[in-house]
Amino acid sequence: MTAVGFSCGHGASADEPGALLLRRHCPLCSLLEETQRTRAELVGRAAPPDRRRVAAETRVGAVYSWQCPRGHDRYDASVVEVLTSQACAKCRRNAEAPTVAREGGVASMNAGLRTRTSVTEQRLRALLEARLRIPRGVNTIRVNRMFYGKQEVWPDIIVPALRIAVEYDDPGRSRRAHRGLKEVSDSDKDAALAEVGWAVIRVRAAGLESLGENSIVCARLTDDVADRIVERMRVLRGAEAVDAIAVARP
Repeated sequence: MTAVGFSCGHGASADEPGALLLRRHCPLCSLLEETQRTRAELVGRAAPPDRRRVAAETRVGAVYSWQCPRGHDRYDASVVEVLTSQACAKCRRNAEAPTVAREGGVASMNAGLRTRTSVTEQRLRALLEARLRIPRGVNTIRVNRMFYGKQEVWPDIIVPALRIAVEYDDPGRSRRAHRGLKEVSDSDKDAALAEVGWAVIRVRAAGLESLGENSIVCARLTDDVADRIVERMRVLRGAEAVDAIAVARP
């Protein structure tokens, strides 16, 4: 079997005889980037005997033993399960409890949330704020399922008055963002929000395909895209509800 090395430094080394060196990150590092995690965070979640192997791993399907951050028993799961779902069985059962379900759909401010906001996402917010009164004091929505190890999601823009979240997706410089596993993750996030009464409008730019009827497909972000988002809100929630938060124009 041919040994394979990657530009991230994982896999076969450059001086290994017969090694195939690829000019891209390994599958695991690519997934870490898509899910906004670090290798150090992943290694920290692994059971101590497996940490050295996790630090060098390239495969997303590799199975290891993990420690639950809530102190539950260790469990076996693949890397992709740990990064994209709640692999701990007890955490999954707790997430399905009736008392937790009643909190689903509540929007709030998580001051410790670490997210990256692109210039384009900031511009989208500015375009929408010129049309609608959108509060800045909320950044998370409680859901009834585990999402990346948490029972909340953090959309780009949250409009609590309409129970609508707005997301901006583009493939980025790598041309791989919001494709593959991340596209599946985006769809799971939309489904989790739908379960608690929220709708998601996704701007799918720069060649990304539609994910459904609430997708706004465009080449780039423009004023027309913002108008299309507001129009879709009217379809979803009614003109009266949207007009109630509209910014008066001179």
